[in-house]
Amino acid sequence: MPDVYLNGRFLPLDQAQVSVLDRGFLFADGVYEVIPVYGGRMLRWSEHWRRLEASLAGIRMAPPLSMDELENALQRLIDGEHDQYVYLQITRGYAGKRDHALPAQYQPTVFAMCSPIVSFDRAAGIKAVVLDDIRWKLCHIKSIALLGNILLRQEAVDQGAAEAILARDGLVTEAAAANVFALLDGVLVTPPKGPELLPGITRDLILEIAQENGIAAREGDISLDVLRSAEEIWVTSSTREIVPVIELDGKPVGNGQAGAAWRRMDALYQDFKAKARRGQ
Repeated sequence: MPDVYLNGRFLPLDQAQVSVLDRGFLFADGVYEVIPVYGGRMLRWSEHWRRLEASLAGIRMAPPLSMDELENALQRLIDGEHDQYVYLQITRGYAGKRDHALPAQYQPTVFAMCSPIVSFDRAAGIKAVVLDDIRWKLCHIKSIALLGNILLRQEAVDQGAAEAILARDGLVTEAAAANVFALLDGVLVTPPKGPELLPGITRDLILEIAQENGIAAREGDISLDVLRSAEEIWVTSSTREIVPVIELDGKPVGNGQAGAAWRRMDALYQDFKAKARRGQ
């Protein structure tokens, strides 16, 4: 059984335990990160650390470990050079009693584990549905309180789709478990950062790759009417990378297949990963 990291110790998963009075268990009072690993190297660790710091600041917590201390701990979990990901979770931990108010003193819980990235045929694309974004108004915090996302994702599954694309006041925010891109008149567009969506590391990388390769791309509002007429739609995340949406609300997106823009970006992304594996 693979080792996990828990509060400074490396131990088998079935021996890792936390108190039932942990505020993560009682209140979902904590944040998390998912970091892909290629060739034994964490992809964009610095960017993930900065987002972790921002998430912790958003819930009024200081990092319990330094960037270097945490990196060293996570590196010890990485098993070989196959594609995998590190799951990291930090909660406010044990506070001695159940009380909504933030405790003056507490013992943070730091947990991490490493799992394989399950490959799948991204080129086949997925079906998605549009749903009202019912989540809270601080979605830029990568909170472990994911019940809203779970219910929305399940509603999509219940409708025979793999993902829910969310909207507030007629504008796209993100997907239940991913960021969203749309190809509009040949320009790649993704909603701007703000409290309505998570600032995705993969999202930012795609924008960088586009800029470096002369691909027209920008941040901007996407209305539902515009989304439904998009030439291509993608959802992006650290473990699924870039996935084309080939059907939205039962209607084909473009010609109902992965488009040329996705194929070019996916090839560039895979090239970036290959360089990351080589330490470049």
